[in-house]
Amino acid sequence: MTARTLLLLRHGKSDWDAGAADDYSRPLAKRGKRASKRMGQWLAAHAPRPDIVLVSPAARTMDTASLACAALDLPPERIVQDARIYLASHATLLGVLRALPADVRTAMLVGHNPGLEELLSALLGADLPRPDDGKLMPTAAAARLELDGDWQALGSAPVRLVGLVRPRSLAED
Repeated sequence: MTARTLLLLRHGKSDWDAGAADDYSRPLAKRGKRASKRMGQWLAAHAPRPDIVLVSPAARTMDTASLACAALDLPPERIVQDARIYLASHATLLGVLRALPADVRTAMLVGHNPGLEELLSALLGADLPRPDDGKLMPTAAAARLELDGDWQALGSAPVRLVGLVRPRSLAED
């Protein structure tokens, strides 16, 4: 049985003043762009390269994925938009991940809260360390998880938290 790696990345800080027509179209703020790139650099140094990057098609998540994947030196064809991820519940996110093909060893999911925090809580339960401010996945935070077994077992098989990193904890470029 081969271990799988799941990388969760919340979109970077969005620009509420950009004049976007709706929530779906809201772009990243400058801070969000910097943080997305920095998290991609951290992932490149501390995680296996993803075989697939599943992304909500919202503007801010697509921008986050593009910047992080550029830092990971991943080709754009590894980025797969999935409309189910946009503002999804943890149950929907589990369904998306459980449907991954068996040959995918490392997957990255770029999405939104509260779904990402709920997914992390559901997968780790009492083993999840709680930060002082209570925010598990603030903007541009990344989590690295390991699962023994196939993707279909996600949610029932043991999952280990390897790392949970916030952009503020990383050094500036």
